[in-house]
Amino acid sequence: MKVFVDGQYGTTGLKIHERLNQRNDLELLSIQEEYKKDPELRNELMNQADIVFLCLPDQAAREAVTLITNPHSRIIDSSTAFRTQEAWTYGLPELLPFQRDKIASSSRVSVPGCHATAFILAVKPLIQMGILPRQYPVSLNSLTGYSGGGKSLIEQFESSNNHDTSHSLRLTQPYSLKLDHKHLPEMKKFTDLEFPPVFLPTVCNFYSGMVVTVPLVTRLLRNQPSLKQIHTILTDYYLGERFVSVIPLDDPRAMSPNALDPILCNGTNNAEIFVLGNDEQVLVSCRLDNLGKGSSGAAIQCMNIMLGLDEEAGL
Repeated sequence: MKVFVDGQYGTTGLKIHERLNQRNDLELLSIQEEYKKDPELRNELMNQADIVFLCLPDQAAREAVTLITNPHSRIIDSSTAFRTQEAWTYGLPELLPFQRDKIASSSRVSVPGCHATAFILAVKPLIQMGILPRQYPVSLNSLTGYSGGGKSLIEQFESSNNHDTSHSLRLTQPYSLKLDHKHLPEMKKFTDLEFPPVFLPTVCNFYSGMVVTVPLVTRLLRNQPSLKQIHTILTDYYLGERFVSVIPLDDPRAMSPNALDPILCNGTNNAEIFVLGNDEQVLVSCRLDNLGKGSSGAAIQCMNIMLGLDEEAGL
């Protein structure tokens, strides 16, 4: 199978290219950096490929799709452009029991956003099982590495680290203060919430990693479940999943002061879910690598499913 990464020199594209370059079961088509904007060469490679990864800004991704005329070329897009469109399959295999089948048969797959992946994994089972009402005023916060902001933010943080010019930038930087983050539409759509959650993301002074935390007040949940009951629902929902695990309540990781260290899934395609707190107030947290399960790892996982390969290949 031939695979082409359009945008292979961006943050996500580099990671995908790096992972695929280590495999011998695929033919990786590539383009030298000086020719990356050559329209004829790009067009030729995209239409030769069985799988095309688009690692581009939204508008560029929309334009790239129009260049792919080969009906056998299947697209995996990492941008926000198509995530809520009905013609595209949402690339989160763990979303629902039949999601893998939809991905496997699709020619157009949209990779979820990193914040959205962690949020959906944390709350979807509770909504699906009727515990978390669809009208619940959900809120979440996210601590994430600066690589999620792409080259400009990486340069900004690393320049600050090198020259010690901005103390606040070297620590944390909350953003999307108008509560209009671009992942909100997919968060709402794929959890079946009636209203978008209130979401405050914070970029931190580490390169990659992420932990998203959703606080819940149990007296407002259906049947007022205990912390243990919430944990059981999540555990049962993800039973047998390769990349999503719910940490046992008595696991030392759940009791450690560093339980929610954002970087501990880095370099993997894993997502770890924690249920913390008490029977009155519960925290459901999800940790993942924003460059792994939050982008490049998820993209390759979808590719493996689409090509009928071992889902863990290259991951």
